[in-house]
Amino acid sequence: MSLTPSLHTSDTSAISAASDASSAVVGRLRAAGCVFAEDEAELLVSAARTPAELSAMVERRADGFPLEHVLGWAEFCGLRIAVGPGVFVPRRRTEFLVHQAMPFVGASSVVLDLCCGSGAVGAALASGADGVELYAADIDPEAVRCARRNVAAVGGRVYEGDLYAPLPPTLRGRVDVLVVNAPYVPTDAIGLLPPEARDHEPRTALDGGADGLDIQRRVSREARQWLAPGGRMLVETSERQAECSVEAVARGGLAPTVVSCDELGATVVIGTRGDA
Repeated sequence: MSLTPSLHTSDTSAISAASDASSAVVGRLRAAGCVFAEDEAELLVSAARTPAELSAMVERRADGFPLEHVLGWAEFCGLRIAVGPGVFVPRRRTEFLVHQAMPFVGASSVVLDLCCGSGAVGAALASGADGVELYAADIDPEAVRCARRNVAAVGGRVYEGDLYAPLPPTLRGRVDVLVVNAPYVPTDAIGLLPPEARDHEPRTALDGGADGLDIQRRVSREARQWLAPGGRMLVETSERQAECSVEAVARGGLAPTVVSCDELGATVVIGTRGDA
């Protein structure tokens, strides 16, 4: 007697149909130029609840929509971060910003995530320590709505407005860790970005002005007022722009250091407020 369960005809038909569907999705994505068609097909097939929904999702992806927008989420630091249409998708390199900030975040730390987008950075930091008091802000209403979904589980509060402007005044001088993923693409380089970014993500999350550092400079000018003594600001930048980012942080009265990760192509400037 065989101990191996037998498959009914209906079971084998379902498996065959699923395999055919997956193959068709892979073929459509390859034809659209998706480099990781097999991986994306697996995610789309597992996310779709009906064949019609799968077809619609595949067509959106083939039309150039970011995979994360099609799925409704992005993987970031082991978390599923909700992202909707028109919201900046958190990048893998930004995980380096989280890893650099994490050693400074302890129980009951006050964390501020500026230019928060989906709130991915703040959510990752708050989920890694107990009792974190998390605040976040962004100027884009869609990003704020998305961020509120992502930080709800860790009790974070998200404010809509320009940088520090919407924050409660009682937060001044209390922030232990300020994380900033401000836009740092120079205006003239926006057209060189992949279509997924330039066509489907908000310009305010990409355009950093003539040299890409306009927002960083504004953040740095006021950072010291919001940081607690010994508090730190961590800013994502690029290797090419690091020297100018360091200058902006120093002019804001913080002591700057630079850390980089070749594997992720990531650079972060850390500015520390002294006790004076």
